[in-house]
Amino acid sequence: MKIRSWLEDQRHLFWVLHLGGWAAWGLIGKYGLTRAMLGEVAPHYAAYVGVITVIGIVLTLGLRILYHRVWKSPLWVQAITFLGGSYLAGYAWMRCRGYIYYNWLETAKDVEAWMERLGDAAEVYQKVSFVESHLSGLSVMLAWSALYFAIKYYRIFQEVRESALKSAAMAHEAQLKMLRYQLNPHFLFNTLNAISTLILEQQTELANRMVTRLSSFLRYSLDNDPMLKITLKQELKALQLYLDIEKVRFEERLNLELMIDDDAQDALIPSLLLQPLVENSIKYGIARAEDGGTIRIGAKVFAGDLLIQLSDDGPGVDLVDGEIPEAKGVGLRNTRERLFELYGSQHSFRLSETDPHGLTISIRIPCEKR
Repeated sequence: MKIRSWLEDQRHLFWVLHLGGWAAWGLIGKYGLTRAMLGEVAPHYAAYVGVITVIGIVLTLGLRILYHRVWKSPLWVQAITFLGGSYLAGYAWMRCRGYIYYNWLETAKDVEAWMERLGDAAEVYQKVSFVESHLSGLSVMLAWSALYFAIKYYRIFQEVRESALKSAAMAHEAQLKMLRYQLNPHFLFNTLNAISTLILEQQTELANRMVTRLSSFLRYSLDNDPMLKITLKQELKALQLYLDIEKVRFEERLNLELMIDDDAQDALIPSLLLQPLVENSIKYGIARAEDGGTIRIGAKVFAGDLLIQLSDDGPGVDLVDGEIPEAKGVGLRNTRERLFELYGSQHSFRLSETDPHGLTISIRIPCEKR
């Protein structure tokens, strides 16, 4: 883990790739390949390879400084610097290699004696040396430069991609929070109106009880992060806080029936998912019925999904293609949008008529547990 975190630093990663790449070239690309082709190498050839590898390391460090200076320049400037820098570095490297080989590590007498021992292979060696003297320096420097630019642009692409993902995640989170918090003012407006009515009718005890329960519900609402999911069991407890408030208004006219399977109790759902749906049932169902009514909530797990059904026996509404025409409330719309933001195509939200009258809301979401 320490090695991985150490390599995440760009400077550390550069030195690992830089020194590792040159070491591989020296050991395999130069010394190993030459020995494999000829079967034997000149005296002190290993030392020669080591020296020219170090020179290559120094020259490419100079290229790194040059490329760093033109990094923010126009693309055509970078292209010219890429080609020109690679050519000059390759030319300088080959001149150094020739001078070192023939004037320092090997004398003319040693080279001549070694050529005689090679026999027919000496001609192959001369051809290899000729091609190498003209192409090796430039090709190696071009390859190093190409890798340098490729890695730099790849890291920029990764940073832009990570930034875009973070922005999308922040927008997604902001959207969810907006939808969740948009419910509270709607509910708060209705509750304050009810408290105001109770005060005007001088029912101070009921008004005080309603304010206390409202405080408990809002505290619960604000303490729960809308980005987190809670168990259905916890959601029903929160729903009971809301119903305690509505009970002050409707008393015995409001009834709740729960049919929750045991394996659905621990299923995770978005916090305060059911409250706006129950509020909708009370507003358009129970409140419009002279004798009130009953709200039924059922939940079960089936085929890896959590199925939730909420129904009331109010007067109901006329549905058109499974939608309430000209509906202006925010509860159903926000719930639908929250589910879409969280689950995408892996959910369903459907409205239907309750038999013999009323409205039924059916929700299907993936069954998740802690």
